[in-house]
Amino acid sequence: MNMKMFGTLGRSLALAMALGSSAAWAQQDPPITLDTHVDIPFAFMHDVRFDAASSPVLKVDLDKMERGGLDAAFFIVYVPQGPLTPAGYADAVAQAQRKYDAIALMLKTYPDRIRLATTPDQVRANRAAGKLSAMIGVENGYSLGHDIKNLDAAYARGARYVGLAHMGHNDLCTSSTPEADLGDPPLSDAGISDFGRSMVRRANQLGIMVDVSHSSDACVRDVLALSSAPIIASHSSSRALTNHPRNLPDDLLRAIAAKGGVIQAVAYKGFLKLDPGRELAEKALQAQVARQAGDKVYDSEKHDYLPAYIEGMRRIDAAFPLPTVDDFAAHIRHMVDVAGIDHVGIASDFDGGGGITGWMDASQTRNVTAALRRQGFNDDDIAKLWGGNLLRVWGDVEKHADAKHSTR
Repeated sequence: MNMKMFGTLGRSLALAMALGSSAAWAQQDPPITLDTHVDIPFAFMHDVRFDAASSPVLKVDLDKMERGGLDAAFFIVYVPQGPLTPAGYADAVAQAQRKYDAIALMLKTYPDRIRLATTPDQVRANRAAGKLSAMIGVENGYSLGHDIKNLDAAYARGARYVGLAHMGHNDLCTSSTPEADLGDPPLSDAGISDFGRSMVRRANQLGIMVDVSHSSDACVRDVLALSSAPIIASHSSSRALTNHPRNLPDDLLRAIAAKGGVIQAVAYKGFLKLDPGRELAEKALQAQVARQAGDKVYDSEKHDYLPAYIEGMRRIDAAFPLPTVDDFAAHIRHMVDVAGIDHVGIASDFDGGGGITGWMDASQTRNVTAALRRQGFNDDDIAKLWGGNLLRVWGDVEKHADAKHSTR
């Protein structure tokens, strides 16, 4: 054995051991670990606190990914829901461009550590080359500005999934969480709009995964009936275990699986454990920190990183304990029991509110693997959950586009 081969084998063995795997992984490459939902602030890469290499406040940076063994992450182009007006659409498109540009700046600044991946094969090639992978997902189709051409532009920038909605109804579909402040009516049987239908069809043609997290149940059903390719839920857990509208009920877990798709269980506190006392304490803290900053309303982009907010959240965590990685693994177990081992994956929602005891940032990624083992999942199961299922679905969406619909 030459020294180069010895070094490669040594690194594989070390990573396999660090992931907490059984001896089987020592004989082959450990699984690709892929997180489908990592948010970024608007000041990403433009404020020293939010430098992608090493950040004192971000839960995901390159150092933490490397230490924790997280190979790949979808960095999210998210904009909040606003008015369905020409001015609102224009502002949403401009906000989205800031995030595309910030991701591009990260890739340009650290090409020796992280590379863009726009296909599943590129994710695998990056891992083989010892590089991290950055993918791009769109959260809230509002940022497309009610213009179908903007979906093509998103694809050209590297976006490979598009989430139809966020909090509040938009011009594509109804949300699982209507916002009274936006004038939304309560939940109804309304689902996808005509514009939403055209967006789903175009996504199928381009090879962009359609994401139904945040969409209403009615919208999810409409998308399942409409999409000619498998769909994903990029960050949603089990409603049967935690009765939150952002989670998916068992019938929709089965329906997404029957279409060949994947549901990415999410490590977000409120979707794993209902805790009304904690919710009230967080709202009170947010209002207090906003007032102290001289603002009328709380803004996560501005206030979440202030010392007063960080210290306040420490006190809340002590008084109202977060869910744990074992709670998270229990959701994954239930979802697998319902949808099947080939149709469930993992998301953190880091830097968008995600974070649980044992997986507070990307450096603790291996703790999730250990919790999955405690739930009885074996090596093959864990490889599917950590990235294999998502990469398969992504590949199926690509093949569908190339074979039947692509006009590229």
